[in-house]
Amino acid sequence: MSILIDKNTKVLVQGLTGKTGTFHTEQALAYHGTQMVGGINPKKGGETWEGSKGEKLPIFATVAEGRDKTDANASVIYVPPAGAAAAIIEAIEAEIPLIVCITEGIPVTDMVKVKARLEKSSSRLIGPNCPGVLTPDECKIGIMPGNIFRKGSVGVVSRSGTLTYEAVFQTTNAGLGQTTAVGIGGDPVKGTEFIDVLEMFLADAETQSIIMIGEIGGSAEEDAAQFLRDEAKKGRKKPMAGFIAGRTAPAGRTMGHAGAVISGGKGGAEDKIAAMEAAGIKVSPSPARLGQTLVEAIGR
Repeated sequence: MSILIDKNTKVLVQGLTGKTGTFHTEQALAYHGTQMVGGINPKKGGETWEGSKGEKLPIFATVAEGRDKTDANASVIYVPPAGAAAAIIEAIEAEIPLIVCITEGIPVTDMVKVKARLEKSSSRLIGPNCPGVLTPDECKIGIMPGNIFRKGSVGVVSRSGTLTYEAVFQTTNAGLGQTTAVGIGGDPVKGTEFIDVLEMFLADAETQSIIMIGEIGGSAEEDAAQFLRDEAKKGRKKPMAGFIAGRTAPAGRTMGHAGAVISGGKGGAEDKIAAMEAAGIKVSPSPARLGQTLVEAIGR
């Protein structure tokens, strides 16, 4: 069983007709026939999108129309920052089960409104400011490079897009492969957190081990570590490796992601590493050793 997405996932593209949406939709269609079923553009409803290799998809005026005519159960958003929150809310109101927002730079005030809508809905949001979700050989939503993936047994969850790719590359090279990789994004206000994905990985029989990649800022990693400790007491535990980015970052300075800032003595790398180690996660000294660190954790 794959978590979040599989070969049966049907995806609408909000922002399909833009350059970014077009490029990544072409990439998704080429990846094991990911079911991209249509695009959304209020001004181009009824038209047809054509890719560079002759691919064609219908364009709908609204997400609700697209859902009704295609039975879509997921949406990916490539809308620019100013309109991205409205695009997420439209997908929530259309009752799309899984919404993946790739857009970077959405104002925090906009995301606070989205979060309030999300909590009253049945939709799950991945992102924003994330690389998306990929289940090897089945479905690719977002901007992850499909060629580095291999079907296997490792669940990957990360706040960093680039380090998601590194973890995938490392576990492929180690011969372990992946069940699903989830980039949850680096913004301070987002949809899905570590705990949500870890719960899915712990419940998934095919996911035999897990990599969790965090970074400075916030308390999500400490919260996840406490969750893992509580679950271990119930007998639910899997071998895990981890990494924290931003170990040398000075206090008060945002590093890369909007959420990667240490403030008020909280959110530092050392506290996160200590919490992860206390939860039984073997923390890698560098991203380049994530695969080997997981192999060691499994052996241990």
